[in-house]
Amino acid sequence: MTLRVLVAKVGLDGHDRGARVVARLLRDAGMEVIYAGLRQSPAAIAATAAQEDVDVVGLSMHNGAHLTLAPAVVEALRAIGLETPVVVGGIVPERDIEVLQRAGVAAVVGPGASAEQVVAAVARAAAGAQEPAAAG
Repeated sequence: MTLRVLVAKVGLDGHDRGARVVARLLRDAGMEVIYAGLRQSPAAIAATAAQEDVDVVGLSMHNGAHLTLAPAVVEALRAIGLETPVVVGGIVPERDIEVLQRAGVAAVVGPGASAEQVVAAVARAAAGAQEPAAAG
Protein backbone atom coordinates (compact mmCIF):
# COMPACT_ATOMS: atom_id res chain seq x y z
CA MET A 1 0.00 0.00 0.00
CA THR A 2 1.33 3.43 -0.93
CA LEU A 3 1.42 5.88 1.96
CA ARG A 4 -0.39 9.17 1.40
CA VAL A 5 1.22 12.15 3.11
CA LEU A 6 -0.08 15.70 3.38
CA VAL A 7 2.78 18.22 3.64
CA ALA A 8 1.76 21.69 4.80
CA LYS A 9 3.00 24.95 6.25
CA VAL A 10 0.80 26.10 9.11
CA GLY A 11 0.42 29.70 10.21
CA LEU A 12 2.27 32.65 8.74
CA ASP A 13 5.59 30.89 8.14
CA GLY A 14 6.58 31.74 4.58
CA HIS A 15 9.69 29.56 4.28
CA ASP A 16 8.70 26.63 2.09
CA ARG A 17 11.96 25.36 0.62
CA GLY A 18 12.32 22.66 3.30
CA ALA A 19 8.72 21.53 2.84
CA ARG A 20 9.24 21.25 -0.90
CA VAL A 21 12.45 19.26 -0.44
CA VAL A 22 10.71 16.91 2.00
CA ALA A 23 7.73 16.52 -0.34
CA ARG A 24 10.06 15.51 -3.14
CA LEU A 25 12.10 13.05 -1.08
CA LEU A 26 8.93 11.39 0.24
CA ARG A 27 7.66 11.13 -3.33
CA ASP A 28 11.00 9.68 -4.44
CA ALA A 29 10.68 7.11 -1.65
CA GLY A 30 7.40 5.93 -3.19
CA MET A 31 4.91 7.87 -1.09
CA GLU A 32 2.05 9.85 -2.58
CA VAL A 33 2.42 13.46 -1.46
CA ILE A 34 -0.23 16.15 -1.34
CA TYR A 35 1.41 19.56 -0.91
CA ALA A 36 -1.01 22.00 0.72
CA GLY A 37 1.30 24.97 0.47
CA LEU A 38 1.86 28.02 2.64
CA ARG A 39 -0.18 29.74 5.33
CA GLN A 40 -2.64 26.97 6.09
CA SER A 41 -4.84 27.05 9.18
CA PRO A 42 -5.12 24.00 11.43
CA ALA A 43 -8.75 23.57 10.34
CA ALA A 44 -7.79 23.74 6.65
CA ILE A 45 -5.08 21.14 7.16
CA ALA A 46 -7.53 18.84 8.94
CA ALA A 47 -10.13 19.29 6.20
CA THR A 48 -7.56 18.53 3.50
CA ALA A 49 -6.34 15.48 5.43
CA ALA A 50 -9.91 14.17 5.57
CA GLN A 51 -10.66 14.97 1.93
CA GLU A 52 -7.43 13.38 0.68
CA ASP A 53 -7.63 10.40 3.09
CA VAL A 54 -3.97 10.75 4.08
CA ASP A 55 -2.02 8.41 6.32
CA VAL A 56 0.25 11.11 7.81
CA VAL A 57 0.26 14.90 8.08
CA GLY A 58 3.70 16.48 7.82
CA LEU A 59 4.14 20.02 9.11
CA SER A 60 7.14 22.17 8.27
CA MET A 61 7.82 24.60 11.12
CA HIS A 62 10.42 27.37 11.00
CA ASN A 63 8.72 30.27 12.72
CA GLY A 64 8.93 29.36 16.41
CA ALA A 65 5.19 28.75 16.75
CA HIS A 66 5.49 24.96 16.89
CA LEU A 67 4.23 24.70 20.49
CA THR A 68 1.02 26.48 19.52
CA LEU A 69 0.38 25.44 15.92
CA ALA A 70 1.36 21.75 15.88
CA PRO A 71 -0.94 20.87 18.81
CA ALA A 72 -3.68 22.95 17.15
CA VAL A 73 -3.39 20.77 14.03
CA VAL A 74 -3.57 17.61 16.16
CA GLU A 75 -6.66 19.01 17.89
CA ALA A 76 -8.28 19.99 14.57
CA LEU A 77 -7.75 16.47 13.24
CA ARG A 78 -9.22 14.89 16.39
CA ALA A 79 -12.16 17.34 16.31
CA ILE A 80 -13.28 15.89 12.99
CA GLY A 81 -12.73 12.30 14.11
CA LEU A 82 -9.32 11.64 12.56
CA GLU A 83 -6.44 9.92 14.33
CA THR A 84 -4.00 10.81 11.55
CA PRO A 85 -0.46 11.04 12.94
CA VAL A 86 1.35 14.36 12.69
CA VAL A 87 5.08 14.61 12.00
CA VAL A 88 6.79 17.96 12.55
CA GLY A 89 9.94 18.92 10.71
CA GLY A 90 12.06 22.01 11.01
CA ILE A 91 13.52 24.17 13.71
CA VAL A 92 12.33 22.72 17.02
CA PRO A 93 14.48 23.03 20.14
CA GLU A 94 15.32 19.72 21.80
CA ARG A 95 13.48 20.78 24.97
CA ASP A 96 10.22 21.15 23.00
CA ILE A 97 10.17 17.68 21.41
CA GLU A 98 8.70 15.91 24.44
CA VAL A 99 6.13 18.70 24.88
CA LEU A 100 4.99 18.20 21.28
CA GLN A 101 4.81 14.45 21.70
CA ARG A 102 2.65 14.82 24.83
CA ALA A 103 0.39 17.05 22.69
CA GLY A 104 -0.03 14.21 20.19
CA VAL A 105 2.75 14.80 17.66
CA ALA A 106 4.05 11.42 16.48
CA ALA A 107 7.58 12.50 15.55
CA VAL A 108 9.84 15.53 15.26
CA VAL A 109 12.58 15.63 12.62
CA GLY A 110 15.14 18.38 12.87
CA PRO A 111 17.60 20.06 10.52
CA GLY A 112 20.36 17.76 9.39
CA ALA A 113 18.16 14.67 9.33
CA SER A 114 18.98 12.49 6.35
CA ALA A 115 16.43 11.62 3.69
CA GLU A 116 16.37 8.10 5.11
CA GLN A 117 15.61 9.41 8.61
CA VAL A 118 12.76 11.58 7.33
CA VAL A 119 11.23 8.72 5.32
CA ALA A 120 11.61 6.33 8.26
CA ALA A 121 9.97 8.77 10.70
CA VAL A 122 6.98 9.20 8.39
CA ALA A 123 6.69 5.43 7.82
CA ARG A 124 6.87 4.73 11.57
CA ALA A 125 4.25 7.39 12.26
CA ALA A 126 1.95 5.81 9.67
CA ALA A 127 2.49 2.44 11.36
CA GLY A 128 1.45 3.93 14.69
CA ALA A 129 4.82 4.14 16.41
CA GLN A 130 5.81 7.27 18.32
CA GLU A 131 9.40 8.43 17.95
CA PRO A 132 11.66 8.62 21.00
CA ALA A 133 12.05 12.15 22.41
CA ALA A 134 15.56 12.51 20.93
CA ALA A 135 14.39 11.98 17.31
CA GLY A 136 15.74 14.18 14.56
